[in-house]
Amino acid sequence: MNFNLSEEHKMIRDAARDFAQNELLPGVIERDEKQHFPDELVKKMGDLGFLGIMVDPKYGGSGMDTISYVLIMEELSKIDASASVIVSVNNSLVCYGLEAYGTEEQKQKYLTKLATGEFVGAFCLSEPEAGSDATSQKTTAIDKGDHYILNGTKNWITNGGRADVYLVIAQTDRDKGSHGINVFIVEKGMEGFHIGPKENKLGIRGSDTHTLQFNDVKVPKENRIGDDGSGFRFAMKTLSGGRIGIAAQALGIASGAYELALKYSKERKAFGTEICNHQAIAFKLADMYSDIEAARYLVMRAAWDKDQGANYDVSSAVAKLQASKTAMQHTTEAVQIFGGNGFVKDYHVERLMRDAKITQIYEGTSEIQKIVISRSITKN
Repeated sequence: MNFNLSEEHKMIRDAARDFAQNELLPGVIERDEKQHFPDELVKKMGDLGFLGIMVDPKYGGSGMDTISYVLIMEELSKIDASASVIVSVNNSLVCYGLEAYGTEEQKQKYLTKLATGEFVGAFCLSEPEAGSDATSQKTTAIDKGDHYILNGTKNWITNGGRADVYLVIAQTDRDKGSHGINVFIVEKGMEGFHIGPKENKLGIRGSDTHTLQFNDVKVPKENRIGDDGSGFRFAMKTLSGGRIGIAAQALGIASGAYELALKYSKERKAFGTEICNHQAIAFKLADMYSDIEAARYLVMRAAWDKDQGANYDVSSAVAKLQASKTAMQHTTEAVQIFGGNGFVKDYHVERLMRDAKITQIYEGTSEIQKIVISRSITKN
């Protein structure tokens, strides 16, 4: 076991940190309050290679490993989780899915633009009655020979209003259950494809979250990804990788709150000394540091498993479960350390606390992670 980052990894981490501090931090409070999608910043992240971190350079990607990806995600998430989730979805769910399962024609047409940031992608699985129970898809795609007719509703879709390319999971044969599900590439602007109003959310308010409606959308046969009936397997494997990205996001949110709380505790005085010298605060900081370090190793382990070609279904579930718990617990503690100031937007920690909650919900709730883990340990 080698716990030291390579020089290349350190350079990648530092580049992401500089971008987060110099580009994301200015205006982050205003974007949160006004729910502004960071269009110009997304373009800059594309130019830096953040939107296609793990994609093969022949398709316009950066060709980096999963360790690099989680380092970038952590640094971005310390400052702006709304920006980092755009990176996560584009990389883990859309680019990965196309590169791993798409045809060469699909990769040339879509992946090359997604990896460079020319396009932004969205992953469309959740429905009003199919969130954690992903097999209960009501969206249908009827085979018409050379095309499919797509009908249904998808909700809670990240990048929903800004995406150019949507990977849509739909039922093609209900009698086959999970083996009758497929995934389709839908382009913005296709006739019958409608984007609903933006959701007014608790956290990650700069992220673009919408309900999507598909009314007799004609999808060419060549836009189906993979073999007939492979959509559910596609979704589950893609989500396993996505959980690594969200675990890294949760880690970054927790780390960002800890760094702010530590700095504040060395500046704020009470009872004649800096509050970090009071055991009540010092012990909170010790717990934060310890839990964040533990979460970091779990996230790195999941990333390492993926890079080694090992099965990462369980390690990604463990990483997401623990990192999201850490984020929620210790952003709350950061607010407590700040006291009344922690309740004020100018100090950032209240936003990090709001952003933390979603990491326990999307790309598989904490309860779903426990199902994945418990099934594995009881089966073996």
